[in-house]
Amino acid sequence: MIAFCTARRTLTIMLLCIAFTALSPVDRTFADTKFQKWIADFYSTAAKSGISRQTYKAVFAGITSPDPEVLEAARYQPEFVSKIWDYMDARINRTAIETGLEMKKKYKKWLDIIEAKYGVDRHILLAIWSMETTYGAALEKENVLRSVARSLATLAYADKKRRKFARGQLIGALKIVQNGDVSARNLRGSWAGAMGHTQFIPTSYLTWAVDIDGDGKRNVWTSVPDALASAANLLRKNGWRTGKTWGYEVSLPANLSVSSLGTNSRTLSKWKKHGIRRVSGRAFPRPGEKANLKVLAGSKGPAFLMLKNFFVLKSYNNADKYALAVGHLADRLRGYDPFVRDWPRGYKPLDEDEKKEVQVQLTRLGLYDGEIDGNIGSGSRAAIKIYQVKQGMVPDGFASKKLLARMRAK
Repeated sequence: MIAFCTARRTLTIMLLCIAFTALSPVDRTFADTKFQKWIADFYSTAAKSGISRQTYKAVFAGITSPDPEVLEAARYQPEFVSKIWDYMDARINRTAIETGLEMKKKYKKWLDIIEAKYGVDRHILLAIWSMETTYGAALEKENVLRSVARSLATLAYADKKRRKFARGQLIGALKIVQNGDVSARNLRGSWAGAMGHTQFIPTSYLTWAVDIDGDGKRNVWTSVPDALASAANLLRKNGWRTGKTWGYEVSLPANLSVSSLGTNSRTLSKWKKHGIRRVSGRAFPRPGEKANLKVLAGSKGPAFLMLKNFFVLKSYNNADKYALAVGHLADRLRGYDPFVRDWPRGYKPLDEDEKKEVQVQLTRLGLYDGEIDGNIGSGSRAAIKIYQVKQGMVPDGFASKKLLARMRAK
């Protein structure tokens, strides 16, 4: 997911980059020499997968050192470190919905074709596109994109946790160039090597990317139809159930103990016997379907019964937060309402315009130099904490009504 890269101005990343450049020339040369040796040695592995020397040289041309921002990005993945409400608020908002509806009209012809061929609802595809690259807007920001080869080589060289993943993806990226799908120069993507509008990692591209616009190229980089069709093909091949939803928001009986009941798969009719109901009051349309109970913010937050399609969405990104956000954004694009039960934030959140106002105030004070986009990410939260400390407030980093009121008063 490329969206994280917009947080590259965060204090942590800045410090990491400063630390790297602060190394003495001798230390940097040593580090670069070891990295260059790794690249040279890795060719023997690539050659066993059929990669030519010519392709290898073209892909690694000009790459002499690891990318320090990639290593920091690998440590901070919002699906696993953000609070569920921060994650959802940043991705399901007025702009995401309004832009999605515009794209729904703009690409209606292609969405009709893709939906008919692959059986995946257009709103799900639009939601994935929004989640991955903000409907392609992230791809227009040059500072967001980076060399896929450098990113993956950095992870393979320096990240023990992701070394095996990165080596496999690097081979995949080399194959993509050798196949002629994209030039070595245009092999650009996220810190994890994900590429194009719908952020395909190289092995996923090789397995599921398709050419639906008929130009002979599986072009997820600049062809929106190909990117959306590729996402649909991935979901279909992983078991997407046409015409069915991802899950239901439900209400739980006050005396129900989720820990004792468990969350394992049961039929909807069996969940109903435990007093679990849809918040809409409507009946479950297919009571024989199996579902898993998910309570992602504890007993005080919304609860869900997740169906098969929820878990198919996780084949795109194996995180509950991601699948829930895609499913809910798709519902909002269909015209459905927000969740009935709110998240237990512990503070009153701001709307999108108010969040932008906070970012403007922080910029004016010299505490923030990121985009004024209403997305309270790690950079904004770090700036908020500094402001709160200066004001004698609890440095929780929350973009709250209380925070904005203090800023306005000052």
